[in-house]
Amino acid sequence: MLDLSVDLLILLIGAAFAAGFVDAIAGGGGLITVPVLMLAGIPPAQALATNKVQGVFGAATAAISYAARGLVDPRTQWRSALVAGAAGAAGAALVTAIPTDGLRIVLPVILIGIALFFALKPGLNDLDRTRRMTPTMFAATMVPFIGFYDGLIGPGAGAFYMIGFVMLAGYGVLKATAHTKMLNFASNLGGLAAFSLIGNPLWALGICMGVAQIGGAALGARLASRIGSKLIKPLLVITSTVLALRLIWQML
Repeated sequence: MLDLSVDLLILLIGAAFAAGFVDAIAGGGGLITVPVLMLAGIPPAQALATNKVQGVFGAATAAISYAARGLVDPRTQWRSALVAGAAGAAGAALVTAIPTDGLRIVLPVILIGIALFFALKPGLNDLDRTRRMTPTMFAATMVPFIGFYDGLIGPGAGAFYMIGFVMLAGYGVLKATAHTKMLNFASNLGGLAAFSLIGNPLWALGICMGVAQIGGAALGARLASRIGSKLIKPLLVITSTVLALRLIWQML
C-alpha cells in the first residue's frame, strides 16, 4: 500500500462507502472513488485498477442483496454474467490499444440523454412493460457491448445496463436495477482480471476500500428495495448528470 496518512486513508474508505451506496442504487460509484484515488497521488492507470478491486466488493454485495430479496434469480443470469465478464476483460486488456477520445466526447451527451430520459419520461415506475428484445438477444448484443465499455472506460456502465433492461427487456425500474448488479459485478471482475496484469492495482488499499463498499452497497440495496423507483430515478438522474459534467470538465 502507499504510505498514506490516516486522514487520507479515512477519506478513501469514506469515499468507498459512499460509492457503494450510490452504485447499488443507480450506478456511477466510480465517479466518487476514481477522483479520490487520484487525489491520493495514485497514477491514473493504477487508480483505475485499484478502483476495480474495491468495486468488485460493492457490486457483489448489491447483487447478493437484491437476490436475497427475491428481485433477481442468479440462476437465470449466469450465462449473461459470463458474457459480461469476458467482455469486461477484453475491454480492460485493450485499454492502451484502442483510442477512446471520440467516445469520451460522445459519452457526456449520452449520459445527459439518460438523465433527461429518467427525469422526464412519464410512466417509469417499478411495473414491467412491453419487452422489445428476448433475453437471448439482450445477452448477445447489449451485455457484451456494455461489458466491453465497462472494462475499457467504466463510468456510467451501470446506468447503461439499467436503461437497456428498462427500454429493451421491459423491466420496471427496481427490477432493472437488481438485474444490473450481477452483470456489473461480472464485467468488473473481468476488468480486474485484466487490470491485475497491466495496471498493478494496490491490493491492500483496494481490499480496505472494498470492505467499506460492502457496507455502503448493503445499505443502498436495502433502501432501493424498500423505496423503489422513487429513490432510484432521482439518484440516477443526479449521478448521470454529474458524471457528464465531470467528463466535459476533463475535456476542457
